[in-house]
Amino acid sequence: MKIIDKLNQKGIHISFEVFPPKTDAGFDKVLSATDEIAKLNPSYISVTYGAGGGTSKNTAKIASHIKDDLGVMSLAHLTCASSTKEEVGEVIENLKAHGIENILALRGDIPEGMTFPDGDRFHYAYELVQEIKKHGDFCIGAACYPEGHVEQEHKEDDIRYLKQKVDSGVDFLTTQMFFDNDIHYNFLYRIREAGITVPVLPGIMPITSAAQMKRSQELSGTVFPRRFLAILDRFGSSPEAMKQAGIAYATDQIIDLLANGVNNIHIYSMNKPEIAVAIMNNLSEIIKC
Repeated sequence: MKIIDKLNQKGIHISFEVFPPKTDAGFDKVLSATDEIAKLNPSYISVTYGAGGGTSKNTAKIASHIKDDLGVMSLAHLTCASSTKEEVGEVIENLKAHGIENILALRGDIPEGMTFPDGDRFHYAYELVQEIKKHGDFCIGAACYPEGHVEQEHKEDDIRYLKQKVDSGVDFLTTQMFFDNDIHYNFLYRIREAGITVPVLPGIMPITSAAQMKRSQELSGTVFPRRFLAILDRFGSSPEAMKQAGIAYATDQIIDLLANGVNNIHIYSMNKPEIAVAIMNNLSEIIKC
């Protein structure tokens, strides 16, 4: 089944993200975490893609395990900045051989020290989308940035490029993490005005430690509202208290989104099934409505 078909069905759809291990030694641990998250009956589980082939070889293996062994739809990430066009084509064919129908097309971070772009790589995500479509009938997702992409100076340009990406064959979008729902609502208004009509899944990241917040800000440039900073200031020095507060904050975001008609939500679970379980327990009656 394709993810877009699930998203178009009535009801609330919650999905989670896992990432492959940095080394093969950690594969079983990631698989165990994935198995626990699958018990929550998510609409699908996405699997990230490691740059330069480091963890990317395990993306198809984990996505296939989710689909074939756990009976949950899987979404395989695919980035193109760190791979040649030939390598990208080989990965797509490998995903097809594993029976994976859903791909999240991303440019990805440019590896440190690389001269980018060069002639043998895709320069933009929309080119990757076009390439995926040449290889078969995949459901294609892509990323979007409610606060604007860090490399774009003007949000108008960011939305124009997003429209180009969607028009190339994207079926649905998943947002980068955000911590103020008003940012998401304003973003939805702007992209709908621009003619982007595909489903948009808000990406929710439960922040459960001060170190995680710092890392998230470095990667995404996201703005943390005063309300969240107060939580960090009060509970950040206590790991268990901050974990509980972070789960509560993410839950509150999700409840507000659901109350405002956003029924498709993606949670960046960071391979921590206990956090995924806690959030779903908080939503146990809400998702039945």
